[in-house]
Amino acid sequence: MEDGKVMINILYEDNHVIVVEKKINIPVQEDSSKDKDLLNIIKDYLKEKYNKPGNVYLGLVHRLDRPVSGVMVFAKTSKAASRLSDQIRLQQMNKKYYAIVEGIINDYGILKDKLIKDTKTNMVRVSSNGKEAVLKYNKIKTIDNYSMVDIDLITGRAHQIRVQFSHFGYPLFGDQRYNKNSKVGEQIALFAYSLSFYHPITKELMTFELPLPDRYPFKLFK
Repeated sequence: MEDGKVMINILYEDNHVIVVEKKINIPVQEDSSKDKDLLNIIKDYLKEKYNKPGNVYLGLVHRLDRPVSGVMVFAKTSKAASRLSDQIRLQQMNKKYYAIVEGIINDYGILKDKLIKDTKTNMVRVSSNGKEAVLKYNKIKTIDNYSMVDIDLITGRAHQIRVQFSHFGYPLFGDQRYNKNSKVGEQIALFAYSLSFYHPITKELMTFELPLPDRYPFKLFK
């Protein structure tokens, strides 16, 4: 479906959920930029497809940072939203990412930190006063001084992957916030390639995956 110049890649849709590919640099919900956001793009799509008057319900249950692309699920009913949110709280929704980090990282590892967010600067940092953040990773390959890692996100804190790898000494390629070596115009190398959850009504385990992006530096690792 095309909404203006924004294409929506719909991976799955039924009466309860809709699973889509979020494109890079599209905010998940409206922010100060007032750029078209994914939540309203999908609402417009549903309004047009089903010829619905007035406001359309669409539940936002998880987020991706604006520069990050990948798989997302939205709830089409409040019951579905509540049940999907419960899965996130109980760590039953599985989110996997590919990232390219600077440096030759260990083959595998578990990162555990406590993170706190400064709402004024929208920056996150490691702090003993923060909330627990946990992820697991496996290195796929190293090319030159870059390593591609497969990440299993255990908790879902704001900017978690970006902050934890930067704190560990392996910042993400192109991360304009947490990598001092990133250059203007570089796109962050973080991609939410897989999402698994239990259907909020049927309880069926559903998994959706996307192929590795055909853009630098991901294409170096294809």
